[in-house]
Amino acid sequence: MKRSKKLIAVTGGIGSGKSAVLEHLRGLGFAVLSADAIARRIYEDKRVLRQVREAFPNCVCEGVVDRKKLAGAVFSDVRARQKLEAITHPAIMDRLFTQACSCAGDVVFAEVPLLFEGGYERLFDGVIVVMRPLASRVAAVIGRDGLTEQEVLARVQNQWDYEKNPPKGHTVLYNDGDLAALYKQTERILHEEFSIDIS
Repeated sequence: MKRSKKLIAVTGGIGSGKSAVLEHLRGLGFAVLSADAIARRIYEDKRVLRQVREAFPNCVCEGVVDRKKLAGAVFSDVRARQKLEAITHPAIMDRLFTQACSCAGDVVFAEVPLLFEGGYERLFDGVIVVMRPLASRVAAVIGRDGLTEQEVLARVQNQWDYEKNPPKGHTVLYNDGDLAALYKQTERILHEEFSIDIS
């Protein structure tokens, strides 16, 4: 990445409001990337596909990853999930940084849900952690994805525990109000924490 370009990660647990923050940043005119969007197409990478086929042969049929079968294979198996993440996460981050280099502007924001799990926070010039009460997060995901409370909580348990292990040394954005309050906090953080002009 060009040294003159600042890359800031936006992270937080499922249902915390990361996407709302990124949408507002996009609306302010900033370049915005998503690790999740890259992840959805990562199996188009032949090297990644080959490694997944070797590690999970029952989850690849005729050169296509059966995402549902793969998710079932790794969801409750920590070692299997770590094996998959060791294949996909570096490839996702490589693509994200490559895309960031071609973005317009001096500042690029990237939504990276598994930032701390992968130890990628040190690669960014700054980190914004979106924090939201657990009950609100669960309710938001139930409403958004149609999952049960148990299903949402199972996903929460597979992520960084922001309540027990709040990130230190990073900028925290508390999403405990309405959208207008979230947007206002986002703009305040840009100005006060990162000296970014939004006028």
